[in-house]
Amino acid sequence: MFRKKVELDTTSLKIPEHVAIIMDGNGRWAKQRHLPRQAGHRAGVENLRRIIDACIEFNIRILTIYAFSTENWQRPQTEVRGLMRIFARVLNQEVYELHEQGVCIYHLGDLHGVETHLQEKVRDAMELTKNNTRLILNVAFNYGGRAEILHAVRQMMADNVHPEDVTEKLFSHYLFTADLRDPDLLIRTSGESRISNFLIWQAAYSELYFSPVYWPDFGREELYEALQDYSHRDRRFGKLSAEEDEVEEEEEVASD
Repeated sequence: MFRKKVELDTTSLKIPEHVAIIMDGNGRWAKQRHLPRQAGHRAGVENLRRIIDACIEFNIRILTIYAFSTENWQRPQTEVRGLMRIFARVLNQEVYELHEQGVCIYHLGDLHGVETHLQEKVRDAMELTKNNTRLILNVAFNYGGRAEILHAVRQMMADNVHPEDVTEKLFSHYLFTADLRDPDLLIRTSGESRISNFLIWQAAYSELYFSPVYWPDFGREELYEALQDYSHRDRRFGKLSAEEDEVEEEEEVASD
């Protein structure tokens, strides 16, 4: 349903450089409306376009979306085939417009086992948009966080990396997200409060935001609310906050 675009004040927001989204709730959105699950998936894809536009508006540099997990193959085959048709249609219809907007499309995951024609469409989209810099759109398709870590370990073993040379920085280089900043904010829609095997290495220090809104209804205003919440977070990465650090110093002086 069309929603009138309202003016949003972003001047006081602390904008995360990298936002990751678990786009959950398509099926429940459809069930709530007595529609087939595929209608929910189609509505979810249409909503993605609105979120991409909002990310560009809010000057978010990197958006990573969880489009299809390695576990999703276990769903009914009719649903899986329907999802693959939707992905193919989106690549046909949206890639050139995204390219015009300056969006760089990048795939995270394993294309093995995916139909050849869909693999080609993914690779063509990446090649067409590889030099764009306005927004990096990472599409986690046939992706699983544990599978990504195993893939990285196998690649390191194949490269004969010595155990004593393994560092967090080197290991990160072997992940699908090599050379990309870790997500600052990870959003999950639909009210579920887990990350479901998504970016489990990269999200170690991400701020988590769980929205009760089903993905097809999670629009520009809902993203803005998530950014407002993020702006009030104190990201310490294991360190003390500035206020706590001052108290600690005062206590040390007092003890002297």
